[in-house]
Formats: sequence, structure tokens, C-alpha cells
Amino acid sequence: MASDVGHVPVLLGEVLELLAVRPGGLWVDGTVGLGGHAAALLRASAPDGRLVGMDRDSETLERARAELVHFGDRVRLETGDFREIPERLGSERADGILLDLGISSVQLDDPARGFSFQADGPLDMRMDRREGETAADVVNEMPEGELADLIYAYGEERASRRIARAIVRARERAEVRTTVELADIVRRAAPAGRRRGFHPATRTFQALRIHVNRELEGLGEALERIVACLGPAGRLAVIAFHSLEDRVVKTTFRELARRGCTLLTKKPIRPSEAEARENRRARSARLRALASEEAA
Repeated sequence: MASDVGHVPVLLGEVLELLAVRPGGLWVDGTVGLGGHAAALLRASAPDGRLVGMDRDSETLERARAELVHFGDRVRLETGDFREIPERLGSERADGILLDLGISSVQLDDPARGFSFQADGPLDMRMDRREGETAADVVNEMPEGELADLIYAYGEERASRRIARAIVRARERAEVRTTVELADIVRRAAPAGRRRGFHPATRTFQALRIHVNRELEGLGEALERIVACLGPAGRLAVIAFHSLEDRVVKTTFRELARRGCTLLTKKPIRPSEAEARENRRARSARLRALASEEAA
């Protein structure tokens, strides 16, 4: 299915099927990005289904607002973190909620956001540029031991101590301010023989991004609170893009299943070979879903 917006939403058909989208109802996209999934949810719930869309990146949200304007008052977009869904919905109960975790393609592709080392840009990495420390703040100020622990914990990088030591030595000469600077430092420090096609800085950049945006902070608790926002047999679908996120989703969903929810995916759904070829962002995607308890 094509998107109304200028990017390709990940696992779109699978998301619509697992959420059992139908005409009418209230649907929530807690990580709306450029609005690809949101547009599909609105089409599938036509003519009178409503959607609440949220994103912590106000710049991206404005682009989504322009793309979704033709859906009129069926859509309500708000700047905010998906963890705020319970407060934003209040007493309303949703028929389906989608969380597409991680960074959006527009964030990744914009050098000014500092998420990628494919093009030179400032070491920022904040999804919400209105507040919080930047990746440059972390790289230049965090003590070596803490930096090594961060890179190991959030990047699963075995060479974390070598990399942290190299970063500290480099910043003693001059502050590390750009993505290419940092990527070069990590590349020189990382052990030789990394697998072909895998940049040595990938895990370090992942670790910094997770830390800067507090991506794992309270994730399991947030999922439990969000499930409580579903109506009877309502559904929650979550797309994760790295093993740390997916591990929290899996563990939380299993616990919720013990309390009466229904697991809709015993194993994560992965993109087809065709989708992975056509959309590079989809390659690491893992989709899990569950249904809330039926009405008593």
C-alpha cells in the first residue's frame, strides 16, 4: 500500500492487520513521524474513524500536519512523548495504538540533526531539539568510565573501553563537535576485522542516541500504562529497531499476557526480503502486538 506522505512506513500491512483497523473508532499513533502509518490508519478507519497522533519532534510533526491536513477534524496531532498517551487521552479508550520506536527517516537523513555519520553535521541527536543535552555534551563532558559503560550498555559494543579512551584523548586536544569527527575517532579505535558493510561507529552512535533521548527510560512501565488506555479487546502494536528495545517490549508483553492480555505475536514479525531490499530502515524492524482483556 502506498503512503500519502513522502516516505515508506515500515511493516505497514502487518500493522494494519494486527491492529484490526476497521471503520470508526479511535486510533493512536504515538510516534507519528512523517505520518505514513497515521495516513494508513485514517484511510482504513474511514469514514468516521478518529486518530490522535503524537511525536516529540515538533519539526517533524509540522510536516506530518501538512501531509494529513486533508483528513480534516478526523485527526488530532500533538507534540509529546508517547509515554504521555494516558494523560493525553484522559478517559477516552482507544481501539488500537501504534508505537514505531526509534528515529524517523527524516531525522536520519538530515545532517543537521546529527544522527548519522553518513554526512557531516553537528553532534546533536536530540529528537526534541528544544531541550536536553546533546551528543556533543556527552562525548565532551562524560567521564571516561561512564562513557565506556554507556557505549557497552546501549550499543552492546565490546570495544567500549578502547573507544571511550580514544574519545577522551581526542577531546583533550579539541572538542569533538561533528558526526564525522566522532566516527573517525571510533573507526581508528575499533578492532580490525569488523564484518563487511558494518561501520565501526554504528554501535557507538546508537548508544549515544539512546542515552540522549532516554529511549529505554521507563519503557516497560510506559507500555503497561498505555495498554490500560485500550478499550475491550483493543490492540497495541510496537515496532522496535534494536535488540535492547525489543527485549523490553517482549518481556513486558509476556507479563501483560500473564495478567489477562492476549499475545498476538509469539515471535516478532520481521520485514519480508522484498521490503528489506526496498526500504533499508525496515531491515532491523521487529513488530510485536497484543490485545487487551475482553470486557467482563
